[in-house]
Amino acid sequence: MVSVDQSAHALDPALVARAHRAVEPLHSHVYFAPEHDDGFSAIGLKPGRMSYFAGRAAPMGAVGAGVVTATFYNFSPSLVAHMIPRAWSLAGPDQVIEVRFETARATLTRLLGPEVIDSAEFAELAGLLRQACSALTPEGRPLYAAHADLPWPGEPLLDLWHAATLLREHRGDGHIAALLHADLNGLEALITHTTTGRGFTPAAAQATRGWSDEEWAAETAALVERGLIDDGGLTAAGKDLRARVEAETDVLSADPWLALGAGPTARVVELAKGMARRLVANGAYPPGILAGT
Repeated sequence: MVSVDQSAHALDPALVARAHRAVEPLHSHVYFAPEHDDGFSAIGLKPGRMSYFAGRAAPMGAVGAGVVTATFYNFSPSLVAHMIPRAWSLAGPDQVIEVRFETARATLTRLLGPEVIDSAEFAELAGLLRQACSALTPEGRPLYAAHADLPWPGEPLLDLWHAATLLREHRGDGHIAALLHADLNGLEALITHTTTGRGFTPAAAQATRGWSDEEWAAETAALVERGLIDDGGLTAAGKDLRARVEAETDVLSADPWLALGAGPTARVVELAKGMARRLVANGAYPPGILAGT
């Protein structure tokens, strides 16, 4: 149980979502960077999905395809099985973790520039995010827990990226719980999310998550049958369900911001949003991938 001050009790629930959207690009941009594919190719992994699966899963150890499918949630099991566990025969988890941190160092430095990396604001944000992470707990959060077992790098640049990673994976584990509560499987969650117009476009979501046209069409038909989508997109029931999923996700990811307090959380949003916008402006994301800024 974390102790919070009086201002934390009055935290605006919408601020939780804003903090997530501001901080998320500071982590996720690495997956689209040339340094990511170059670094993993150098240790024998195929660029793209194999490197992505191995990179996020490595702190859990050389786990099998079932564990990756379960914890990543919205990827096609056949796509995961094509990459995992073969990845571990090419590079061990410790090698993968080292490459991930070096990739983060290279991409943040390139996209933000030394004038940002060496600034007092960057160090301030790194400190605030690390403080926020002190409120995170591992119960029911397997992917977060694995990353939390890694030591802190001990320098602002990588501490900031590690903190953004912990916050992202903690929220992601909670988001999966909310999706399960809403009776949305991985593909249903992906389809309904893209239908909101936020995040991935449908074409990008289907391609990057490995679902066939037939699988996508069948699950879309099932969602139509449930009354969640129609030709115009999400129905009223579908919009309500997605709104409840997002609200529950915010509740399940509120602890770090409650611990930090309303003022410092607003400062996180201010600082992280400015840096995220700089990442996007410098080409961190390809077309069809919307950053959470």
